[in-house]
Amino acid sequence: MGVQDHLQIDVSQEEDRIVLALDGELDMASAPLLQSAVEGTESAAKPLLVLDLHRLEFIDSTGLRIILSARKRCGERGQEFAVTRGSQQVERLLSVTGMTSHLRTVTAPGELHA
Repeated sequence: MGVQDHLQIDVSQEEDRIVLALDGELDMASAPLLQSAVEGTESAAKPLLVLDLHRLEFIDSTGLRIILSARKRCGERGQEFAVTRGSQQVERLLSVTGMTSHLRTVTAPGELHA
């Protein structure tokens, strides 16, 4: 099973945002895919970057680090950053690690306000 089978990232553009929809597992093996997507010029094209975690089934500490890195990168380029809620496992890990207090969460990728 290749890394692309492990994590799929669908990129879509809306009027004011880029949405990266994650499907699968975000861990040490797949984290570079997300890092590349966040660093890509397409991801910087709009004032808001949203990570859609609805279909993310699993995340480990490397995945958490990449999400924080994405938030930092967006801040460096003057871009807002938000995530959607994920699976029960993903939400539990975000809560237990205290990341929920550091991430703007929207209920849907197209939501305007947290």
